[in-house]
Amino acid sequence: MTTTETLLTTWLEARTRFANLLLKIDETSLSKKLIGTQNSVGFLIRHIAEVEMLFAKNVFGATNINIHAKTIIAQHDTGEWTNLSALIQFQEEAFNQLKLVIEQQPNEAWEESITTKEFGTKTKAAALGRIISHTAYHAGQLAIILKYA
Repeated sequence: MTTTETLLTTWLEARTRFANLLLKIDETSLSKKLIGTQNSVGFLIRHIAEVEMLFAKNVFGATNINIHAKTIIAQHDTGEWTNLSALIQFQEEAFNQLKLVIEQQPNEAWEESITTKEFGTKTKAAALGRIISHTAYHAGQLAIILKYA
């Protein structure tokens, strides 16, 4: 297995935590949040997808992506993330864009350094670890909200 195949497989497996939660969400779940917290289920789905799109574009060079990261700009839930089909479609697009650009990375690209304002300078391999942990972190929040809200 090549480095690219190994890292792709790792990302896909890690992302199943999030993907499996999406199967349990219905339209009424989208506005749920824990007492004393700001972010709803709908917000978190949108946020995860936006960050995946930003990674595809800014870390892995998918310049064809045009993303307006509303959750990052607002920095809190604005209450607008209530359309389940639109959220599912957007997160599927983000997944497909990131998957495609990871698949296109030559093996030697994983040691290339990239610099972003969000997390400084890292290799592409380390940056992939960042997106894995970001998605897992928010998937954990989703799981808690879905269980207790």
